[in-house]
Amino acid sequence: MKKFVYSIIILIGGIAFLVSCGSNRALHNQKNLLEKDPLSLEERRKFDYYFLESIRMKEKGDYDAAYELCKHCLEIYPLSAAALYEIAPYYQYMGLEEKAEWARKQAVHLDESNFWYKHNLALFYEQKGDIPKAIAVCEDMAEQFSSRLEPLLSLVTLYSQTKNYQNVVNTLNRLEELDGKSEQTSMEKARMYLLMDNKEKAFAEIESLSKEYPYELRYRTMLGDMYLDNGKVDDALAVYQHILREDPGYAPAVLSMASYYQKTKQDSLYRLQLDTILLNDDVLSDTKMNIMRQLIMLSEQTTKDSTQIVQLFQNILKRPQQNADIAMLCAQYMITKHMDKESVPVLHKVLELDPENKPARLQLLSYAIRNNNLDEMIRIAKPALEYNPDALEFYYYLGIAYYQKEDTDEALNVFMRGIKQIDDKSDKQIASDFYAILGDIYHTKGMNEEAYAAYDSSLVYNPDNIQTLNNYAYFLSVERKNLDKAEEMSYRTIKAEPNNDTYLDTYAWILFEKGKYTEARIYIEQALKNGGEKSWVILEHCGDIYYKLGDAVKSVEFWKKADAMISNGENTEITLPTEKEKQRLKKKIALKKYVEE
Repeated sequence: MKKFVYSIIILIGGIAFLVSCGSNRALHNQKNLLEKDPLSLEERRKFDYYFLESIRMKEKGDYDAAYELCKHCLEIYPLSAAALYEIAPYYQYMGLEEKAEWARKQAVHLDESNFWYKHNLALFYEQKGDIPKAIAVCEDMAEQFSSRLEPLLSLVTLYSQTKNYQNVVNTLNRLEELDGKSEQTSMEKARMYLLMDNKEKAFAEIESLSKEYPYELRYRTMLGDMYLDNGKVDDALAVYQHILREDPGYAPAVLSMASYYQKTKQDSLYRLQLDTILLNDDVLSDTKMNIMRQLIMLSEQTTKDSTQIVQLFQNILKRPQQNADIAMLCAQYMITKHMDKESVPVLHKVLELDPENKPARLQLLSYAIRNNNLDEMIRIAKPALEYNPDALEFYYYLGIAYYQKEDTDEALNVFMRGIKQIDDKSDKQIASDFYAILGDIYHTKGMNEEAYAAYDSSLVYNPDNIQTLNNYAYFLSVERKNLDKAEEMSYRTIKAEPNNDTYLDTYAWILFEKGKYTEARIYIEQALKNGGEKSWVILEHCGDIYYKLGDAVKSVEFWKKADAMISNGENTEITLPTEKEKQRLKKKIALKKYVEE
């Protein structure tokens, strides 16, 4: 039975439907059958116990046990419709298709009055692709359960699959008799008539819908659109004009009228029609938004010509704006079309109209970050501290910009203000990064104890913050304190990113400080292989390690490479060497020996 446990577990999704409805109906059916129960009281007691246990096991997800219990029920009473209904899905997912079909058919045969037994049999045939049998069962259900919609809805789908369009229409008519005329049924009938090349009946169907709901302008607009799409342009024009006399600002009809002008090659009227609404300062922004959305949808479905859409947006934005909605829609459209540069002035327009618009400000900030434009990052992020004071992102990137501009006092001020916004609802990764950068700033200012406290806070929010672990470990090693803790933290970084030259260098340097020179060489050489040859720090560390291993010649070579890199401005380190560090390196070269200070 072990093998069956694994195969049956895939039933979780397949029989979820049965858990929610089938089991309850099966139990209900058991109750109805008690009146003509062929079982003795003892047999009934056992059957009910095992049947209820089977249902319970299934709902727990223990499908193997549920199947065995259900089988035992059928051993007690082979003619139980409920047990046959329950066991059928197990047969199916075990690949026993014939047994699954037999069990479902038997359940239906034993209890013809049960709607869900027949419904399940129809679904079984549909899933197998046996559409004729599925149709036969659904037609029988539609006849027997004449007040229910489900069989008819299934028949619409099944007849559509067989391209029996007339029967789709007939079934939709039966649905309307039960449930009344609706947009969905009328539109589907019209579509079927068009597929049968019977345009007049298709028109008549939508005409009937619009007459049924005379105050629903949308249906009349749909009728006009159907006329327009099928060559009856004069009829379409009459419908649109009638609608616009009733409601001159009705956006769908305005657009449809524009489509009429476009289709009849009246380009000047087409543009005038759009301008009538879009450039009218008295028309509500929402109306203009709806029109632009529909124009975008139409463009995507036809020409995909973004230049026309952008030109329309630009013309609208030259006019006074009621709010930032249209500008934001324009920016979003431009971004989806990869018009990043063109979206910048539009995003600034959004902020001019709505300074609190966080998405627009973040988008502009992302452009500045991508271009490493520190001044622009400051210009964009600084006002956000007033307009979006609880948005940690703006504090973070504003502080980063100041920090990279070496304005550590202002960077510290920004991060300290940002920390006050951190609470239980804050993103833990962002909070961790906040404290990580704060630790770096403190260290830059020589406030080492404060730096380590900030790193500890960073690791509280995210114990796996790799950057925090690396910097914390490295600065501890530079101070030659808590080297065991530093080694443990650094080791986690190289396990996470084994090809990161910075993390490999940190680990190598901690091993160096602990006197493990041979191990240090292994990791410093890996750092060199992974890009470390472009870092003066790694080259100097490499020289130091080789010196301790007794290879003074090789160590001097690495020190000279580091010195040349600094002199030529070629190093890739973000932080430039201090004058003290430069002099220390030159001293090593001159003395041809390792010096600490």
